[in-house]
Order: sequence, then structure tokens, then C-alpha cells
Amino acid sequence: MSEGARLRWQCRRGMKELDVLLLGYLERYYPDASEEERGIFAALLTLPDPQLFGYLLGREMPADAAAAHVIRKIRAALNP
Repeated sequence: MSEGARLRWQCRRGMKELDVLLLGYLERYYPDASEEERGIFAALLTLPDPQLFGYLLGREMPADAAAAHVIRKIRAALNP
């Protein structure tokens, strides 16, 4: 399985809202992302849905500034 196919599969979650946000980022920002940002995105995909959903809704933010930046980009993927 290619990296793109694996990430697309990991973006498919139990909540439609997460699917839309994560796939939006994958299509819009991931292709031009730095290796660091790609690693952070992959790490975010390992989080449980409730925690990731809380981040993406802005209820909480990761303490790590780089991860918080990626979260903001994921949210921005909805508003081109």
C-alpha cells in the first residue's frame, strides 16, 4: 500500500466530520508539507477520535506548537 493510500485510509474515521477535515488537509496541504509537518500529521492520525475531534473543534490544543500549527491548517482546509 502506498503512503498516500495508507494515509487516506487512516483519515477515514468513525465520525464524518473528522473524515472531511482530515481528507481536506491531505488533499490540500499534505502534498507540499515539509517532512516535519507530514510526521506531525501522521502522529495526529494515531490519536483517539475524541481527542482529535476536540483539537479540530478548538476545544483544546496540543501543547506542542508545531502540532497546534498543523491542527490550525487542518481546520483551514475547510475554508479555501
